[in-house]
Amino acid sequence: MDKDESWAVIDDVRVTVADLLEGLDDDGWASPSWCDGWTVRDVGAHLSMAATMGTLETIRWVVAARGSFDRMIDLATRDRGKRPTTTIVAELRGTVGSRRLAPTTTWRDPLIDALVHSQDIARPLGRDLPLPPEAAREAVEWVWQRRAPFHPERALAGVRLVATDTGWTRGEGDDEVRGETGELLLLSTGRPMSALGLDGPGVATLDARGPR
Repeated sequence: MDKDESWAVIDDVRVTVADLLEGLDDDGWASPSWCDGWTVRDVGAHLSMAATMGTLETIRWVVAARGSFDRMIDLATRDRGKRPTTTIVAELRGTVGSRRLAPTTTWRDPLIDALVHSQDIARPLGRDLPLPPEAAREAVEWVWQRRAPFHPERALAGVRLVATDTGWTRGEGDDEVRGETGELLLLSTGRPMSALGLDGPGVATLDARGPR
């Protein structure tokens, strides 16, 4: 996929997630997401952050986090998660068409965010949101190329990932983990393996290692 095609997917995901969020009741908003310690509401607020956070707000959270990037993201996300749900939905809809990037990122990073965080919201709620195979392939390849912050080359060492829909493969080892590209993207970004549609001998290999 090229940049323009990826941005089109990002916009589609933003609209789809906004529609999903808009239909939730209070219990749905308060449900735990797949992001450790974040609710569905928090993740919904996080999805618009890179495209809407200004310089002063960024500086505020950098100072509060004492320079820790991960803590800055967590603090800012939890704070934005306190906003009214109507505001969270409106802000997410407002990012449709935006091409703004967070510092040090490329257009592939919001693609990863959109695809993965949409599932962080939808799957714990029992909702089915599609993961377009070619977009997932672009995203998972960047996860492996960039390495940080997920470091799949460490977490998934010794197994080979094989996509059953796009032919994408990564990793080394005799034990294969097979599944659709979107499922391998979620695995590569640390989502719960037991909840993913995966098979192959590598699944047992990873399961024996315990939680990541």
